[in-house]
Amino acid sequence: MKKSRYLPLLLGITALGIFAPTGRAQSLVDYRIPPLLAVGATSSAAKSPDLVFVYKRPSGKLKFRSYLFDTFGPYPIAGAAGVAAVNQAEGTPPEWGHGAEAYGHRFGSNFAIAGITTTTRYALAAALHEDTVYYRCECSGVFRRLRHALISTVTARHGEDGQRRISFPAIIAPYAGTTAAVYAWYPARYGPKDALRMGNYNLLAFAGENIALEFIYGGPHTLFSRFHRPAFSGTDATSSSK
Repeated sequence: MKKSRYLPLLLGITALGIFAPTGRAQSLVDYRIPPLLAVGATSSAAKSPDLVFVYKRPSGKLKFRSYLFDTFGPYPIAGAAGVAAVNQAEGTPPEWGHGAEAYGHRFGSNFAIAGITTTTRYALAAALHEDTVYYRCECSGVFRRLRHALISTVTARHGEDGQRRISFPAIIAPYAGTTAAVYAWYPARYGPKDALRMGNYNLLAFAGENIALEFIYGGPHTLFSRFHRPAFSGTDATSSSK
C-alpha cells in the first residue's frame, strides 16, 4: 500500500495534538476532595474537575514499569505478530523468503523496531522532562475516548501540573525505530525513503496501541495494571467537561 494513503490520517493525528486542550490535567493518582465539596456545597467551584483531580507526576519506578509494559507487554508482541503476518503474506522484504523461519525473522524485526521506538520515546521524554505514561480518558463516549487516544499519540504531559503539549519524542521515535532497522538488518537496497515510509506505519501502530489501552484494558485489578498505569486515568478538564 502506498504511504500517501495514510498521509491525511497522519496529518490529522498531528493536528489533534497541536490543537489539544492545554488545561490542567486530572489524575486518580492523587485524589483530593475539596473542603467545600466535602460539606455538601453545590457551587460551581466545588464541582470543578480541576479541584477534584490533581495531577501528580509518576515516580521513576512507575515510569520504568510502564516502559517494560510498552516494550515487552502483550500489545507490542501482538502488534509485531500481526505486522509480521501481513509482511509474510506480501513477501516483504522478498529477500527473507517464506516459511516459518522467514516469519520468525519478520516477527523479530518488527518487535525490535517497536522496542527501539519505545526506548527512544522514553529516553527523549526523560531528557525533556515529559510524562509519556498513557492515561485513560475520564470522559464518556466512544468518539471522545477515541480522540483522547489519538491525541495522546503525539502529545505528552509537561510540568508539575501535567499540561498536555505536542511531544517531539513521540513524533520522532517511530522513525528512529524504522531507521535503525533499515541500516542495521534490512537488505542493503533499503534507504531513507523506506525508513520514512515504514515510520509512518509505525506511528499509526502507536496510535493503535493507545486505542487498545483506552478500550481494551480491563481495569485496575487486571494483569496489565501491574505493569502500566492506564487505570489511573486522566485527561484534560476541558475535554471531560464538554
